[in-house]
Formats: sequence, C-alpha cells, structure tokens
Amino acid sequence: MIIREIITIILFIPAIFLAMRYNLHMFQLNGYKNDEHLNRLKKNLRQQWLLIFTFILGFTRVMLPYLIFDIIGYITLLLVILVYNAMRRLNTKKKLVYTARVKRMIGTICIVNLIIIVVSFIFLDIKRVGGCFLMLVGLQLIMNVVSNLINHPLEWGVKQYYINDAKKMLKENPSLNIIGVTGSYGKTSVKFYLQTLLKDNFNVLVTPESYNTPMGVVKTIRESLKATHEIFVCEMGARHVGDIKEICDIVHPQHGLITSIGPQHLETFFNMENIKKTKFELADALPKDGMLFLNGDNDYIKEQAAGYDNIIFYCTGENERDIEIKTGKNEVYRAKDIKVSQLGTEFKVTAPDGSSMHYNMRLIGVHNVINVVGAIAVANKLGVKLEDLKIPVRRLESVEHRMQLREHGLVTIIDDAYNSNPVGSKAAVETLKLFDGIRILITPGMVELGDKEEEYNYLFGTYAAKCCDYILLIGKKRTKPIYDGVLSEEFSDESLKVFDKLEEALAFAYEIKGEGHKYILLENDLPDNY
Repeated sequence: MIIREIITIILFIPAIFLAMRYNLHMFQLNGYKNDEHLNRLKKNLRQQWLLIFTFILGFTRVMLPYLIFDIIGYITLLLVILVYNAMRRLNTKKKLVYTARVKRMIGTICIVNLIIIVVSFIFLDIKRVGGCFLMLVGLQLIMNVVSNLINHPLEWGVKQYYINDAKKMLKENPSLNIIGVTGSYGKTSVKFYLQTLLKDNFNVLVTPESYNTPMGVVKTIRESLKATHEIFVCEMGARHVGDIKEICDIVHPQHGLITSIGPQHLETFFNMENIKKTKFELADALPKDGMLFLNGDNDYIKEQAAGYDNIIFYCTGENERDIEIKTGKNEVYRAKDIKVSQLGTEFKVTAPDGSSMHYNMRLIGVHNVINVVGAIAVANKLGVKLEDLKIPVRRLESVEHRMQLREHGLVTIIDDAYNSNPVGSKAAVETLKLFDGIRILITPGMVELGDKEEEYNYLFGTYAAKCCDYILLIGKKRTKPIYDGVLSEEFSDESLKVFDKLEEALAFAYEIKGEGHKYILLENDLPDNY
C-alpha cells in the first residue's frame, strides 16, 4: 500500500505543477478577474475535462481504495503531465509572466495545497490519501480563484501603495502635459503616432506596447517618468464600465483623444451604451480648459459628444458637414483628397483656421488616415505648425501586428494579427483589395463580441468575399459564420479552406500557384485563453 502511495506522489508533483501553471497563465490573461476567468472557464470547460475527471476519480479513490483505481489514477496523472506539458509549449503567444503578484499567488496556492495534504494525512487512512492527491490536481482548475480571494486584501494594499507613489511622482512634475488616449480600436496606433509627431518639439513619454491598464500606467510612471518629460501620452484601455475613470483618477489628464467607439469587448460591456459611457469617462475627467479631440467619422462618438465643450473634431472630408449639423461645432481638422496605393497614402489636411498641408506616408489604408489626422490635430493644437509635421508624418511606421508589412521574397505578409474588430476587419480586407497580385486572407475570426459575435463574423465573411482571391479560416466551429458569409457572396468554395492551425494555413498559402506577387493578410490571432 505504501509503495502505491509513493508512486502516486511521484506522479502527483509534476501533474499538479503543470495543471497549476496552465490555469494561472489563463488567469493572468483574463486580467486576474475572478468573474471573467470563471465565465471563460465555463465556456471552455471541455478543454480541461481531464482535470474534472481527475477530481472525480480522486473522490472515488478516497471512497474505494482499490488497486484498480490506483492503476487508473497512475494513467490519469501521466495523461495530465503529457497534456498540460504540451499545452504549456503550445500557449506561447503571450507567455506567463512571473510578476510579483503571480509569485504571491503561487505561494498561496502551495500553502493551501499543503494544508489539504496535511489534513488528509491526519484524518484519512494511508490507503485513501492517494485519492486526495488526485482531487488536488483536479482542484487546480479553480485554485487560482481561491488564491486570488485569499490574497485580495494584500493585493489591494500593494496596488494602492504603487498608485499613491505614481500620483506623488506626477505631483512633483506639475508642468507635465498629460494627454489621455482611448477608444475601442486605434488607440495604440494613435499613441505612437503622437510620439513621432511630437518628439522633435517636446520630451515625450508614452505608455509602452499595450500598457493601458491602471497598473500598466502606474508601472510606466514609476519606472520611466523623468523630471525632464514635458508630455505624457497615456493610453487608456477598458473592459468594464469605470475602467477609464480609474486611470483618469490616477493621472488627471489635461487633454483627451477618443479614437473610436464600436462593438468591442461586448462580453464584458454587454451593450453599446456602456461602451460609449466608458469611453467618454475620459471626456468627463478633463478640466474646463482641456481640449477634447474626437473622431468625427464615428457615429457613436458624434451621438455622445453633445454637451461637451472645447471639442476639436478630426474627420475625412465627406463627414465634415454631418459634424456641423449634428453638433453645431466648427472646430474641425479635415482630411481630403485621399489617395491610397500599395506603396502608401497621401492626403491633405485643412485646419480650423483654413490653413492646409499635403502629407505623404508609408502607412496603407484609408482607415489609417483618420488616426494620423487625429495625431496631427493634437500636435498642431500644442503649437507644432502643419508644415513642420510633413517629415514626421512621412516617418510614421506601422505599429507591430497592426497592418504591418513584412516582405518574404515573392510573398508579402500584412500582419494585422493583434486584435480584430468589426470596423478594423472590414478596413483590412478592403486595403488588401488595393494590392495587385494574389490576395489571401488568413483568419480565425473575431471574439469577445458577446451575442453579436456570430452576426459580425458573418458580415466579415461577406466583406472578405468581395476583396480576396483566397480565404483560409482557422478553426471549423468558430469560423462557421464567416464560412457561411463568404459562400453567401457566391465565392468559389475551391478558394475557401478551413484549417485547424495557423501553420497549416500558411503552408497552404505559400503553395498557392498563380502569376503575380502573393499578399497574405493575417487578420487576428486568438489569445491563448481562447
């Protein structure tokens, strides 16, 4: 009997570590939020059926300590080791980061596990303890939630300490001009465009990468803010009502820019009213003399703009009249004469005072123009002349994984894999249509759209069918709405393929025969927790 328990313990140690690590990784990707993690877990429970089975088997083993259940337990633990080790290697899009918080959670999980083990040895016969080990492996499915609940007071205290420290640093730099940037999409691109347009005239700090959460902003301030910085461009992300306000309460922005409002993160926002309200939390936080820059091409923004002062709209030409009619505001930066090719984009911007300037940039697509015009508007209002922005605009580069061009011999990859949305996906395939060659779309579809997910993916399929020569989908079940949308446009089913993995789709794309250069658009790349 002791030998049987020793074998169980030997297999238990790597099994519980791998199961704990995987679920902690998913928990981190879900923002350390218990409700969001449990909701995602509920939707993807089949992916971890092995842990559920392990728990049930463990309970059975405690009740019936027979040799047959030991043997099944050994096999099950071996399967857990093999499966979760494989999942650890596969889930590399965004690796588990061993932050101080993660380390604290691991410590708490280990203590809870140890307490359960000690209690089992005290109250159970030695022949039943092996079942308890199996149950513990299964419990790793929710142990991160338990750990997060236990650590909540400590984490709140740590968070407040860092926030207060960041606030103190901002107070010590009263001349710092803080510009908040938010939106359903486009905010990261606009942030980096602003950095490029402003850095010749100001010492600029921006939140790096996609640091747009309260603690990401706090980390940027504590680690990077210097007394010499004149402007801080702060990206503000949100998945729930109140998220933007939380960041604004930390940094107190002087000016704000809202890039867009659209159906994004509907799983957590539930409806468009909540999304509009949350994005305009930035507008609500501005001082009376603060400037509010708004995308005048966006209907949701125009609907929400009434009642706000000091608005500066930026738009493309066809929308300027609509802005004046709906809002009564005439402070508008307008982009006109837009010409797009596969080599880049040119356009003219007219400022509210009537001055104008022609610009050329390497960025492709009409959808990029509105974001650049927003950055031009901010820079000009901060004192940079329109003519002084010609060279910086020419220097603008695609943000990584956002319509980023990568050349591979006779193949050009258009990498738009960061995060897809209904508006961006339509713009991406319409940009692909501009290229002269074999146009190939590879996509797993869009997620986090709640009850509208199927509808928006179906529409995406209809857009893609009009713009692409080949459409390669990743995941049969998830991409079924796109598949149906494509076929509704009488697209050739020989040019529509479904694959299980991105690598398989890419391999097929590279083997496609035909004359001309191949352009492969990678539209979205699902995170590991999907």
